[in-house]
Amino acid sequence: MAESPDEGEKKGLRMSLPQKSSPSAAPGGGQSYREIAERMKQVQEEQRLVVKRMKEIPYKVAILSSKGGVGKSFVTANLAMALATMGKVVGVLDADFHGPSMPMMLGLRNVRGLLAREDGSIVPAVNVYGVRLVSVGLMLPSDDAPVIWRGSIKTTAIRQLLAYTDWEGAQYLLIDLPPGTGDEQLTIAQTIPGLTGFLLVTIPSEVSKIVVKKAAAFAEKLNVPLLGIVENMSYFKCPDGSIQYIFGKGAAEEIAKEYNIPFLGQIPLDPHIREANDNGEPFFLEYPDSEAAKSFLDIAKKFIDVVEKGNRTQAQSS
Repeated sequence: MAESPDEGEKKGLRMSLPQKSSPSAAPGGGQSYREIAERMKQVQEEQRLVVKRMKEIPYKVAILSSKGGVGKSFVTANLAMALATMGKVVGVLDADFHGPSMPMMLGLRNVRGLLAREDGSIVPAVNVYGVRLVSVGLMLPSDDAPVIWRGSIKTTAIRQLLAYTDWEGAQYLLIDLPPGTGDEQLTIAQTIPGLTGFLLVTIPSEVSKIVVKKAAAFAEKLNVPLLGIVENMSYFKCPDGSIQYIFGKGAAEEIAKEYNIPFLGQIPLDPHIREANDNGEPFFLEYPDSEAAKSFLDIAKKFIDVVEKGNRTQAQSS
């Protein structure tokens, strides 16, 4: 027999709001009016803290793609490290609660738990490049522990992580989003004041192009700027120097042209990427001379040009 959602929640990480009985309970056995009012006050206070925290970070960018399996987390982690090598102070919020892979990508797999100060603020984990990370993956008891949360709980978790995390002088906050255009994406877009924009990630396949265009349309409907697009798994360079376009060619450039956004660059396929990710080692650290690592440095330069200088045209033509 399939277990109920509540039974399943007991086996993984779980967040829930307190449910207290009260003489003044609302009709139907729900929360009392007083409890509802207190909860609303708490939400307002958390949103006030979000506004305060986000004002301290100049550039806040969410990594978006409606398609799964295109390497959003890989791009987020390595872009963060590339920015760090250029002297930027970078924070990463892992908003992919059901598949939090950022600890492995940033070399923080063995970190368990996050520190909290007496004032309630959360202290991010920090990797060798100085990239600050907050992820549910750091709070799980084991790698295979599931996170079984409904949409409202994920919304609460995002708001609270944004409200209570001290990003310690971060200039950039990169937010790694799960696939889709649902709860997490909407919450980020609607909760972060002055969101700098979305960065799209795709692979060259036609299937990916069709789905990623949904993400671009999503950003337009929410009036959030599209800062550019990165194409992952673009090609494979054979030992003889020949190039094979395994998943197709030109998808990101087509999307960039259609939506008039910068095409920031291509990341090649490299077996070392899989090895580093599986071993929980930062690819950017282990293989700094690889073509993929150099591509990230080039993408980071264009990204800075777009975000800090608003120079979309130069990034497009570079």
